[in-house]
Amino acid sequence: MSIDQQGNTNNIGDNMIKRRFESRLPQYDNEAKIKQAFMILSRVMNDPSIPRNIRRAAMYAIRALSEKNLSPGVRAANAVGILDEVSQDPNMPLHARTLLWNAISILETVKD
Repeated sequence: MSIDQQGNTNNIGDNMIKRRFESRLPQYDNEAKIKQAFMILSRVMNDPSIPRNIRRAAMYAIRALSEKNLSPGVRAANAVGILDEVSQDPNMPLHARTLLWNAISILETVKD
């Protein structure tokens, strides 16, 4: 145990365990976010009131999220690129645009 300049005690072993544990948390958190976006996109993909090109883009984004050989950040960035391009479509219904923006905002928080 050591004492820093402010008089706080620091246990080096506890800090090492804390860092090791924290390094595992973001991966689980990222996978949960990807799964949540996956559910939103599958809802878009299965809605017959949404134009076919937008449902197809949701399908491509789901495929991009499903590529397990890439890191979570790269998968999310690929899906955001696909969704961002189609979110500018003027023929998109408002509820579909809201769902896509929701999925994009979730995926933008995924970091490596």
